[in-house]
Amino acid sequence: PGDWVEHAQTLAAFRKKLMHFAAISGESFPDQREAGWSLPEKVTHSWEKMKENVANHIKSLNWGYKNALRDAKVKYFNSLASFLDPHTILLKGEPDTKVTANVVVIAVGGRPNYESIKGAKEYAISSDDLFWLEKSPGKTLVVGASYVALECAGFLSHIGCDTTLMVRSIFLRGYDQDMATRIGIHMEKHGMKMYKEAVPLELSKKPNGKINVHYKQGKAGAEKEADDEFDTVLLAIGRKPVTADLHLENAGLKVLPNGKIEVSSYEQTEVENIYAIGDVVQGKPELTPVAIKAGRLLAKRLLGESEETMDYTNVASTVYTPLEYGFCGLSEEDALKTFGKENISVYHSAFMPLEWTLLEGREEYECYTKLLIKKDDDKIVGYHQLGQNAGEGTQEYAVAMQCGITKKQWDKTVGIHPTCSEEMIGLRETKETNPSAKKTGC
Repeated sequence: PGDWVEHAQTLAAFRKKLMHFAAISGESFPDQREAGWSLPEKVTHSWEKMKENVANHIKSLNWGYKNALRDAKVKYFNSLASFLDPHTILLKGEPDTKVTANVVVIAVGGRPNYESIKGAKEYAISSDDLFWLEKSPGKTLVVGASYVALECAGFLSHIGCDTTLMVRSIFLRGYDQDMATRIGIHMEKHGMKMYKEAVPLELSKKPNGKINVHYKQGKAGAEKEADDEFDTVLLAIGRKPVTADLHLENAGLKVLPNGKIEVSSYEQTEVENIYAIGDVVQGKPELTPVAIKAGRLLAKRLLGESEETMDYTNVASTVYTPLEYGFCGLSEEDALKTFGKENISVYHSAFMPLEWTLLEGREEYECYTKLLIKKDDDKIVGYHQLGQNAGEGTQEYAVAMQCGITKKQWDKTVGIHPTCSEEMIGLRETKETNPSAKKTGC
């Protein structure tokens, strides 16, 4: 449902990355002065200019996608679809239309979850809405500890918005908690205000136009209630699959309580002619590149061009917090649980990028990297890096992990000096030998 502009890749990933770039560009102005550049004392940011440029880029991409569909002679219906039976789809419109297909692929993705917070639907926005705001959100409360919450809070803070992050429990649930904790510490050290162990109870509009947030904070049994006011409240507390209105029961397809769909290794549902890919699939990474690759492989199988299936192991990704977090493979928690503490070595290093040595206010060991090694065969089962442009290096290391690289093979590589990626090569210290990860020599 919705216009082509709601394509997940363009709406979410591209806009988010471009705004992340805008934020770190602004952060670099003091750094430029330390590197010898003369700049005005006061540098301002225009939300309107940023939004216009980002929107223009997205429009150009959407135009290209539409042309590609037309050139491929694909029929595009801008309609809300639902099943009448396994082969018949009702398209809501003026008038309603019925279409039939031998094969149906469900790839509807998800939408923000507002839970049961009173006033949330009336007065809060989601990350989807944030990218469309015509003016700066001003004083903003970001609710949540997901990667979307941390990314949005990070770039809002760094373009000059008075930003507060409200976190119920831990950062980045389901991610490596060592890395998640380091991200939270870094953001707080660099000016992010946080309400920890806090949840919003009610949102309401005040006479001055501000949004009043009534919340509780504290450990269970000792919570205290309080109020604060903001120009904007952004909820990033998860997403839910858009399956409720598909009437999948008409096709004989069962949906899990969380709204997701079980599929086989061929992305096939329990109904033979119906397949599902992307965020609606149970137990798969909710990442745009994963959905795209799964879709391409599915198309090739359906056309008889290949039998290759999607490999969901060692899927690399990056969290675009102000200090980026790139990773591939298992978290430390999952590695220890899967293989046992006695069979995992955690090699790590805390470091400072060379560029930061010119700058004031940068801490020496804020960047961090680690490898998780399975002792019995020396295989690398987890890669994690927190630092500048971590996503760029992570992509290359993921290729090596797909090939089953060992620590010995990894260390045969000659590092490129001086780079952050070089820190990954030849790691010697483990958490057992050097818990702090601080380097004691070359």
